[in-house]
Amino acid sequence: MEQIGIVSYGADIPRYRIKVEEIASVWGKNGEDIKRGLGINEKSVPSLDQDTATISVEAARAALKRCNIDPKNIGAIYIGSESHPYAVKPTGTIVGEAIGATPNLMVADYEFACKAGTAAIQTCNGLVKAGMIEYGLAIGADTAQAAPGDALEYSAAAGGAAFIIGKKDVIATINHTYSYTTDTPDFWRREGRKYPAHGGRFTGAPAYFKHITNCSKNLMKIAGTKPEDYNYAIFHQPNGKFPVTAAKMLGFSYDQIKQGLLCPIIGNTYSGSSLLGLASVLDVAKPGDKIFLTSYGSGAGSDSFDITVTDKINDLSRKNAPSVAQLIENKEYINYGTYAKFRDILYWE
Repeated sequence: MEQIGIVSYGADIPRYRIKVEEIASVWGKNGEDIKRGLGINEKSVPSLDQDTATISVEAARAALKRCNIDPKNIGAIYIGSESHPYAVKPTGTIVGEAIGATPNLMVADYEFACKAGTAAIQTCNGLVKAGMIEYGLAIGADTAQAAPGDALEYSAAAGGAAFIIGKKDVIATINHTYSYTTDTPDFWRREGRKYPAHGGRFTGAPAYFKHITNCSKNLMKIAGTKPEDYNYAIFHQPNGKFPVTAAKMLGFSYDQIKQGLLCPIIGNTYSGSSLLGLASVLDVAKPGDKIFLTSYGSGAGSDSFDITVTDKINDLSRKNAPSVAQLIENKEYINYGTYAKFRDILYWE
């Protein structure tokens, strides 16, 4: 059987960070209580010259540095984000030009809240399997928005990951993928609005947990697997507690999810969330390791993946680009005033 899956990968996380206590102090809140409640200590913050396009370019370049693929052989670029810099102008064309891809290229920007990046992987996987392209580039990246003083402000972060999908020198095969989708409006941003709104407690049981658990269970049924069959598991991370709870509900242990659990130290990178977790796992993965991944996007839906690491992981030049751990450690703390300037929140509706 022909192997199709991940050929290379890369990540990017802005170096600026703001601590939960710093945000809480501005609004007269108890930072320690918020940290315990959300399971988040600090989050990444994009600077004035960083957006979804620049993060996507850096992640894509990192992926190319790790392999010997000519970018002109990439036949499709799909970028998932809910913070594309232009309302009418694709991010994908910017990335394609920046990495030197040929004009003979399929490009589209995806939007499905925090799961658009995994939808991009599914699209590239299908195109490669159909023989329409040699390689596809799938990216999930965001510079997440949050209204000042809103609960989301403590978690909405920035970052992204890129994956080259193909069938030559595959480092991790995508064995199965499954999606579960309903019309559940737990989180939204209307046209022209600067900040999103959310349904509070409605975002838990009927939204995140329903979709994560149903999608995961159906994927394992199709794959004929159980939680204990996997070395690693990654779930979307809107905060530090939800993925831990979801893992427990499904029968996964904390040891299986800890390598990909990044929200407590960089916040919720939205479309980059589960994909950065996958990149972190691939940074340390060994041949034969089994990886389980389920993303979640408000609105609402989940994508699940059954992945197996191959011997080719040993040939990938992983050290040619920063690991997720190195990107996390490269940080500089800012105060709320600088954060407000970077995020353009000195005025709001």
